[in-house]
Amino acid sequence: MDVMGSEQREIIIQQLRDSGCRITKQRLTILDIILNGDPSCVKEIYREAVKIDKNIGSATVYRMVNTLEEIGVINRKNMYQVDCSNCAKLCADADCEEGCPGGSCVACETNVVVTLDDDTKLVIGRAELQKLLEAGLHATGKVDKSHKISRLAY
Repeated sequence: MDVMGSEQREIIIQQLRDSGCRITKQRLTILDIILNGDPSCVKEIYREAVKIDKNIGSATVYRMVNTLEEIGVINRKNMYQVDCSNCAKLCADADCEEGCPGGSCVACETNVVVTLDDDTKLVIGRAELQKLLEAGLHATGKVDKSHKISRLAY
């Protein structure tokens, strides 16, 4: 990290302290990834953070990014494209099969990737998901068999 980056890091750390945040090793790791890398989304930050500290959870990364945004250090609209429907590129998703664009990008927003406990991955299209949900709702008695799902929103 150059002198400029080091000064920027110290300023941000002070802003975090001023806003009442404890400066933890995990927060510093996440901050360094943001400052030293060029992450395109929060998932990317998380993947890099886990390489450094396997105990960092995705919720910690999301909270830190939200905190940085709240104190005005970053602006996700400019720095990240979390909602990929606003950008032309496809963000990789660690849970997707190879070749599946993954995530919530426009090209695959109709797919859901289900990862089982043995790391088997199932890619389910929206129509199939609707059938599965409907069958599950009927089987559990949450909805009687005369009702069908008219719309899915996620």
